[in-house]
Amino acid sequence: MRNTERYPVKGSNSLWHIYRTVPFWKVVKNFLVIQAARYTPVLKLKNWLYRTFLRMKVGEETAFALMVMLDIMFPERISVGKNSVIGYNTTILAHEYLIHEYRLGDVIIGNEVMIGANTTILPGVTIGDGAVVSAGTLVNKDVEAGTFVGGNPMRVIYTQEELRARLK
Repeated sequence: MRNTERYPVKGSNSLWHIYRTVPFWKVVKNFLVIQAARYTPVLKLKNWLYRTFLRMKVGEETAFALMVMLDIMFPERISVGKNSVIGYNTTILAHEYLIHEYRLGDVIIGNEVMIGANTTILPGVTIGDGAVVSAGTLVNKDVEAGTFVGGNPMRVIYTQEELRARLK
């Protein structure tokens, strides 16, 4: 199981309880900032917006490609290390609203991580330093440092040791 906090709800599904879990105006501000950042090609501006308005931890020289969709409700629970690349149209979630509960979980992406295009990262996941996630992957569990993963369901393609052996 991913590292998430679980909050049960009674009555209607948890999405109907949204503004009891996160303030409306926070969601509006986050939405506007994220939408502006999705379309800007200026990487420094994007990182500044994320750090300043969304309270995210974003390492130096990290690059978010166009159309990256960050968690609108809890972006402050996302951190990305230095010199990482987040591929085109990737979605990073720190929450999930279900029928009888909602879950929150930090997403931690290490240094020099490569995330391929159209990837979805679920709440409560840690991706270790130097990992590579192929395009179109559903990241539903932790990824060890230096590992190359891909697919849906996600599977290990090469471990760090196998990659070193291939490069020799």
